[in-house]
Amino acid sequence: QVQVVESGGGLVQPGDSLSLSCVASGRPGTIYAMGWFRQAPGKERDFVAAISWNGASTVYADSVKGRFTISRDGARNTIYLQMNSLTLEDTAVYYCGTFSATNPWSEYLVTLPREYEYWGQGTQVTVSS
Repeated sequence: QVQVVESGGGLVQPGDSLSLSCVASGRPGTIYAMGWFRQAPGKERDFVAAISWNGASTVYADSVKGRFTISRDGARNTIYLQMNSLTLEDTAVYYCGTFSATNPWSEYLVTLPREYEYWGQGTQVTVSS
């Protein structure tokens, strides 16, 4: 079983920055492509960003391009999400997931929640003035 743990959420003001971290553990030898999603109250879980297993490829939702940066700690199952210029619309619970190890990297498939095997419990990000 793989455990996924997010951290780094909090309360910030519009225009501030925040960094999230995510660690997936429990299956030695398997390096996952991983991604961030977010879910606001009453809404579906939306794709934010994803990164390939070796960090060579990244994908972003249009709403966060140029503001958010996804990265990973080498060939480890640890990823980060640097969020800059936060707006009220970024308020949500942010979830980290591991992309199915049986899927090839696909800039389309990594945007779909159903293609992720394991999820964390989420971390709350609140942007408020």
